[in-house]
Amino acid sequence: MKKNNSSAPEPTTTSLEIRRFRLSFLYAVPIGLLGGLIGLGGAEFRLPVLAGTLGYSVRQAVPLNLAVSLITIAASLVIRGSTLSFSAVIPLLPAIFSLISGAVITAFFGAAMAGKLSNEQLERMILVLLVVIGIALIVEGFLPQQIPALLPPALSWRILAGILFGLAIGLVSSLLGVAGGEVIIPTLVFAFGADIKTAGTASLLVSLPTVLVGVIKYASRGAFTDRTALSNTIAPMGVGSVIGAIIGGMLVGIFPASVLKITLGVILNISAFRVFHKLRRSQS
Repeated sequence: MKKNNSSAPEPTTTSLEIRRFRLSFLYAVPIGLLGGLIGLGGAEFRLPVLAGTLGYSVRQAVPLNLAVSLITIAASLVIRGSTLSFSAVIPLLPAIFSLISGAVITAFFGAAMAGKLSNEQLERMILVLLVVIGIALIVEGFLPQQIPALLPPALSWRILAGILFGLAIGLVSSLLGVAGGEVIIPTLVFAFGADIKTAGTASLLVSLPTVLVGVIKYASRGAFTDRTALSNTIAPMGVGSVIGAIIGGMLVGIFPASVLKITLGVILNISAFRVFHKLRRSQS
């Protein structure tokens, strides 16, 4: 005789909101901590949490992730501004402005493009991008921290290359809801010859307008009309990410950054496959 489970209580809206609030904060702190240890925001690790653990659709998860990224970038700039001098980034200003020029264009159109993709197409694209970022983290773990600039020193070359790189960065940012530091920092280090600490600061300066444009575009498309998501997901996840990033920044040097990047790259690939491949299978 089959057991009747119809009497099992369904989770109420309030209990779901409380659960999301708690999990948003609890997951954000360790993700922010690990991101702080390697100089990234951790947005690529938040996306599987939003689309998997917290139960948002991919179409909801991307703009929510972008809003949390905006909070973490603004907080990181304030923290860096109080502890570091921005004078080191002055030689990189041509590269920074050219990266911003390209990135804000595709951040604007990328949000519109995401709205035209089917859920299956969006999930497939996100899975591919997350895997590529995971592989990039693994490869970066084996590379030296600083190498001579791969681009010629001519300003025209650097501006053109910056715009082209920026176009790719803005697209990744708007489709994944990330700040793009996973792409910006290696670009500044290997293409423009920046040291890793300066590249981290410059990355935030590029990310801020890029993410802001993406948030504004998603907002204009009605992505943030659900006010409960702002209070039970974006706010606690933003606070948790900032707390974790501060702790991670204090612990820099305790663990080898290269080992962490390789480990996190593997974890990102596994989590991306588990969440987004599972979503595709459940829809088929």
